[in-house]
Amino acid sequence: MSLISHRMAYIKPSPTLAVTARATELKALGHDVIDFGTGEPDFDTPQFIKDAAIRALRQGKTKYTAVAGILPLRKAIAQKFKRENEIDYAPEQIIVGVGAKQVIFNAFLASLDPGDEVIIPAPYWVSYPDMVALAEGVPIVVKCSSEHHLKLTSKELENAITPKTKWLILNSPGNPTGMAYSRQELEELATVLRQHPHVYVLSDDIYEHLVYDGFQFTTLVQIAPDLKERVLTVNGVSKSYAMTGWRIGYGAGPLPLIKAMTMLQSQSTSNATSIAQEAALAALEGPQGFLNEWVQTFAERRDQALKILGEAPELTCFTPQGAFYLYPSCASLIGKTTPSGAVITDDSAFATYLLDSAGVAVVPGVAFGLSPYFRISYATETKLLLDGCRRIAEAVRALR
Repeated sequence: MSLISHRMAYIKPSPTLAVTARATELKALGHDVIDFGTGEPDFDTPQFIKDAAIRALRQGKTKYTAVAGILPLRKAIAQKFKRENEIDYAPEQIIVGVGAKQVIFNAFLASLDPGDEVIIPAPYWVSYPDMVALAEGVPIVVKCSSEHHLKLTSKELENAITPKTKWLILNSPGNPTGMAYSRQELEELATVLRQHPHVYVLSDDIYEHLVYDGFQFTTLVQIAPDLKERVLTVNGVSKSYAMTGWRIGYGAGPLPLIKAMTMLQSQSTSNATSIAQEAALAALEGPQGFLNEWVQTFAERRDQALKILGEAPELTCFTPQGAFYLYPSCASLIGKTTPSGAVITDDSAFATYLLDSAGVAVVPGVAFGLSPYFRISYATETKLLLDGCRRIAEAVRALR
């Protein structure tokens, strides 16, 4: 009898974390490496949020809380949904978890039976398929074309749905592309979903506040309130408030699902950290003005990076509407040869070439289910970002 469960064969280490680990290792050995692999803001958590955590410590708020989260935080989340998304949720329809990742994992583990299918548009966040597989569901990956800006169309959704479909995952703005679904695109998807009442939707809105060029973020329930009882809307404070290490995410959805997720969480982690919950409460209720400055900085970085990458015409990239990622295509480079004589056979080979020859760590598109692309995170100090993009352009020009 094996010590290790058969379920572990369904998953693999996070490719993004692996890239960061490799870059860190090379730096420790003295190599000059610029890491574009990490998906977290380089800004510090705003001081008023840190102050709230310090107050909580001083006030002795260091005990267990309700499994689903402290009531003031769940009320603040409900108010956020009402204020920003025009959706009414009661606190009991909300769960707070150890990051949005745990909320999503809880949802799949609480709802999927063996053989249930989950539609995952590719490119996708690396953890979606593995979480589905661990819950003994079946990831149904739908590869989205450049013709439709790497987003799922209503026709593709219709073709992917079967009697076994349990969930559709929508991530907007998305990781790794930064592309976001417009109101019209969501309405078209909602039209299909209405014809298949057995399909639930996980709306991952974690990058909601990081949108550019006047793009108006819309979440699915906002434009299709009749689907509310079939949608779990997931969000958190990690990206918008530079609180990745605080590990606070939340989900709002049908009461039976939230109750099941809460029961599951009660037997795994119990509550999210009490201090971090108090900090998240301050984040949601405190001043939001800093976000405008951050968004402006991200937009400027995006534009500068795209301009430099554009100097290598073999690379093509959509201008993302949100998040902090670029997802350039390297299709024109496949088959070319490096100065050392190696052949670029795929995007993984290209990523290896960039790391070895240019000292730039990127994540290959294969990690996100769609090749040949690679992901750059521009949540990176501006000088390093621009230096890294210049190195990429030079490395591309060196190929033959």
